[in-house]
Amino acid sequence: MVKGMVSYLSEATLGTKKEQVNIIPGFVNPGDMREIKNILKTMGIKFIMFPDTSGVVDSPMTGEYVMYPRGGTRLADLKDTGNSKVTVALGSYASADAANQLERKCNVPALVLKTPIGIKATDQLLMALRSQFTVEIPYELEEERGQLVDIMTDTHFHFHGKKVAIFGDPDIVLAMTEFVLSLGMKPVHVLTGTPATGGAIGTMVGNFEDEVQGLLKEAGIEGKVKAEGDLFELHQWIKNEKVDLLIGNSYGKYIAKAEDLPFVRLGFPILDRSVHSYLPVVGYKGAMRLIEMISNALLERADRDAKDEDFELVM
Repeated sequence: MVKGMVSYLSEATLGTKKEQVNIIPGFVNPGDMREIKNILKTMGIKFIMFPDTSGVVDSPMTGEYVMYPRGGTRLADLKDTGNSKVTVALGSYASADAANQLERKCNVPALVLKTPIGIKATDQLLMALRSQFTVEIPYELEEERGQLVDIMTDTHFHFHGKKVAIFGDPDIVLAMTEFVLSLGMKPVHVLTGTPATGGAIGTMVGNFEDEVQGLLKEAGIEGKVKAEGDLFELHQWIKNEKVDLLIGNSYGKYIAKAEDLPFVRLGFPILDRSVHSYLPVVGYKGAMRLIEMISNALLERADRDAKDEDFELVM
């Protein structure tokens, strides 16, 4: 779909590229798109985000009927993507093809990064933007990062050594695997149903299994990793090697119930809970929210299973 937007609408009409960035956000929710835009606004960088479901599927209830919501990407902006200085594609599997097409069609250089889930991936996004547009990182973002580091330090004992299984779309799973490793967790089962290959411009096509195994090897962890897998196989892995936490979309609830596992919902679809689409999991703020979700899931389980004499008010 996004590649089709570029093929049919993007135009290079200027001799000199504008000081603006195209952002292809990948397979994320409206709350994530808002957060990415807030980061760009805070840095003072002009941008065109496409696609953009924020302000459309999460538009407010005002008491007035509006045929066309104020959010989304305007047709004129889609055409103007061909005049941008650079395209930043967030997530190689969901976004690289469109960025590649825009580079071929309009000579807009493409930069493919991970979905900015967690401190490392968010750092990479900010450093890339800083390099491209020669701007300084505002104090507001430094403050958010400092808060995240403080939270990670204060809660590390909740996570250290905990085994986790992660499944879902490859861009989300890759970034989440990197993040839980930074928390001291052990992602021993990592699976996506998507074919293994996706890629970035100017590089060899990426391989999901190789990328995840590279992260695990760097952390000194052994784990099962598979692309084009399914939840039946993941369930068998978990039966053979128990985990402390399951992370994935709503379809994981059946495994969580069968194996009595704490479960954190992440990715698409989330069909059995509300409000999540308004809130980010990307950026420093999103990472703080994910830590809260993971920590609460583990602590709720600890409370549930605690003996009376171990049932504490302060955890």
